Amino acid sequence: MDLITGGATYVLAFLVVLSIVVFVHEYGHYWVARRNGVHVDAFSIGFGPELFGWSDRSGTRWKVAAVPLGGYVKMRGDADPASATADAATATAPDSFPAKSVGQRMAIVAAGPGANFVFAVVALALLLATAGRPVLLPVVGEVRDGTPAAEADLAEGDRITAIDGEPVATFAELQQEVGDTAEQLTLTVERDGRDFEVLLTPRMERVGEGADAIERPLIGIVAAPPAFERVNPVMAPVLATTQVGSMIGDILGAVGQIVVGQRSMEELGGPLKIAQVSGDAARAGTAEFIWLMIVLSVNLGLINLFPIPMLDGGHLVMYGIEAARGRPIGERAQELAFRFGLALVLALMVVVTWNDIMSLMPGG
Repeated sequence: MDLITGGATYVLAFLVVLSIVVFVHEYGHYWVARRNGVHVDAFSIGFGPELFGWSDRSGTRWKVAAVPLGGYVKMRGDADPASATADAATATAPDSFPAKSVGQRMAIVAAGPGANFVFAVVALALLLATAGRPVLLPVVGEVRDGTPAAEADLAEGDRITAIDGEPVATFAELQQEVGDTAEQLTLTVERDGRDFEVLLTPRMERVGEGADAIERPLIGIVAAPPAFERVNPVMAPVLATTQVGSMIGDILGAVGQIVVGQRSMEELGGPLKIAQVSGDAARAGTAEFIWLMIVLSVNLGLINLFPIPMLDGGHLVMYGIEAARGRPIGERAQELAFRFGLALVLALMVVVTWNDIMSLMPGG
């Protein structure tokens, strides 16, 4: 029964988090399309057969479909949800997507990723101002056996307040102080309301794998789970914008490292990994669950901007070429591009799903 209940938690958390970030993305497309006079035929969360839905007064069918791995907004003039081809019967209608100017079409396409970024900033600002931001305090969460920390009798829950008389306020400061020397250190430790000092000498250990491996001094402790520190509501939007920008930079940096071979494709995760992380976040608490939605929203927005046919970024490239040439790309060229994009996306899905399966195997 516990296994069934636990599995249901992971599935439900996955469906909730993915549905929210997909809805935000597709609503960005929908909102800007409607503001530009485009009729929207359908707004779907998921693909495949419709499970349930309703039609609004403007004729848009809002629905939830059977395969919860994405969503789409189908606009008048589109022959398919991906806007890969035009419907000859409706493409020339004044309220169709193909009939709009190239600038309007680019705005509609860019609005999906844009909505993900705006959602991430707003949600993060609210989270920072209410629950706070996660901060790793210099508190021991685990002591590794046979390490200097174990030999010095450090224990879970100990808070290291100073090193050699210099105060430390975060776990990052603790790491920096330890990493600066391999000589004996004096740690001031708080335990059960009393302070005492311990002497220990960091041990040089190899960290990382392959060419990236380095030797650094370690004492053998793992940080306790983060605490949350509230942020001034006035500064929260500024900090949230900065942090979302930093996330985008980190993701692009990681993708670049994978492309040039500095990182492995095995690091990429797919639906099963998202489900696992979603379930863990749901169990950890509301703040952690919201934080996961923020991270996934940024990832979804950024990935969709990659210049791959079938994705928003691919559409933007094609519309940019159309704007420069003064006429659309030929239908044959568009068809070949979208076939290539579909093959690339499907290949990526195979890779990440394989990674997910292997990570769930014993020893994975």
